[in-house]
Amino acid sequence: MLIITRKKGESLMIGDDIEIVISKIDDGSVKIGINAPKSIQILRKEIYEEVENENKEASKINLGMLKNIKKK
Repeated sequence: MLIITRKKGESLMIGDDIEIVISKIDDGSVKIGINAPKSIQILRKEIYEEVENENKEASKINLGMLKNIKKK
């Protein structure tokens, strides 16, 4: 993990097309802005993990149910 110190108004670049800007620092929280191509999905980690878990649950198949499908 890379740790970088930034002040309000400063930014950092990820590659050539993603910029992270520090817009506000207040009482233990930091507000950031992200400039990135629209093709890049940006999610808070807790939302990302929730979607990932829901996808894993949805992909579980009860193989016993497949026996009930009739072949044509």
